[in-house]
Amino acid sequence: MLALEGPDAVEFAHAQFASDVKALEIGSWQWSTWLNPKGRVIALFALLRTGAQSLRLVLPDANATLVGDTLRKFVFRRKVTLTPLAELSIAGAFASLEAGNRVLVGTEDSDEGLRLAISPGRTLRLGGAPAVESTAALAAWNVADLRAGIPRLGEAQVEQWTPQQLGLERLQAYSVSKGCYPGQEIVARTHFLGKAKRQLALLQVADAVAPGSEVVQDERAMGTVVAVAGKAPRWALAVLPLELAESPLLVDGQPVRIEPLSEVAAA
Repeated sequence: MLALEGPDAVEFAHAQFASDVKALEIGSWQWSTWLNPKGRVIALFALLRTGAQSLRLVLPDANATLVGDTLRKFVFRRKVTLTPLAELSIAGAFASLEAGNRVLVGTEDSDEGLRLAISPGRTLRLGGAPAVESTAALAAWNVADLRAGIPRLGEAQVEQWTPQQLGLERLQAYSVSKGCYPGQEIVARTHFLGKAKRQLALLQVADAVAPGSEVVQDERAMGTVVAVAGKAPRWALAVLPLELAESPLLVDGQPVRIEPLSEVAAA
């Protein structure tokens, strides 16, 4: 997790990230993304507004220290500090949170920590007592992320995909109406000119596949696996064309089936 603090924290985040940070109310959160100038996703994260001058980035895959170091290059004279919270306990639970979908409950320094509903039936807790680690529960959590259409971007998938290709409109992780941010022109052009030709798809496959594997149809490469999770049968997110033939899809010679995405936490 990365903390942004200071009088210019919100203004700085609004200029760097693709979501409408200024519209985010204190005590609430939203999905957001940080893009490179070519409109490719560097990181996807939950963005929390914990105070008038305080934000938190919950980064499931990116290194908070490296993200903070890179963002710091764009601070210039703004009054904002970026601090990785390496000592803060972060845990997930397969439990519902009796609060609005985008509402924050509690505080980081309380016994129960700061909690948010990351998707229906799943709660993320930041702070509080360390949780008991469970390899099986973590694997199930990763599967739930993919089934909800939450892309998990390993190092090789960073700066490869546009927000539209990753289906980030489902997460409301970017805006096409706010002011400029890195990659905004490409995002807006794709949106308003209707040039998106690929979309995110959830796949089920019998055995192990790896991110970066090709999705093949009729001996032609049609798309790419972005993320995988779970054991046999495994789940994968892939970027595929908007229109496909009815013939079978294969990954590493294995037949795959396209499945519907589950719900995500709505605004």
